Amino acid sequence: MSPFFSFILPALFLSFLISTHLANGQNLINETCETVARRDPNVGYNFCTTSLQAAPATQCASLRGLGMISIRLVRHNVTDTRCYIKHLLKNRTRDPLSEQYLKDCFELFSDAISSVKQAMKYYKSKRYDDANIQISSVMDAATTCEDGFNEREGLVSPLTKRNRNTFQLSAVVLSIMHEIQK
Repeated sequence: MSPFFSFILPALFLSFLISTHLANGQNLINETCETVARRDPNVGYNFCTTSLQAAPATQCASLRGLGMISIRLVRHNVTDTRCYIKHLLKNRTRDPLSEQYLKDCFELFSDAISSVKQAMKYYKSKRYDDANIQISSVMDAATTCEDGFNEREGLVSPLTKRNRNTFQLSAVVLSIMHEIQK
């Protein structure tokens, strides 16, 4: 065999394996997100796929791996939202009522960080029911935060998009855990 073929054939084979592996990862994301969107009308298929595709290592993850990746996405989202609320609270130009709701949300998201960390531990040890409870409490935190602002007519939540993202990411985790437990 010529040196040309001894180099090209392995390179072609390797590129085939990589492309097949990436396609399988993409298929898993698509299938998972179809299931999530079908099961939960609050989660959009595009949101799910975009979120999972943006995370490192999803292209080569198993379903269980996607579950851990999605929990990490929730953790990053909750941590970033808490930081954002802290920044908003430093901006003292808000009215006192809005500031109180932000303080409430800050506490809710502070607790949510602990809940996500606990969910990760439970998930790693395959205690899915316990992880489910923790992730559900994160969803409740986002909903409670948003509901606080909706209590007062004319008060606009500066956290609507973040709360919705937290809720949807958490729903993705719950749906993946449900699939794993089947």
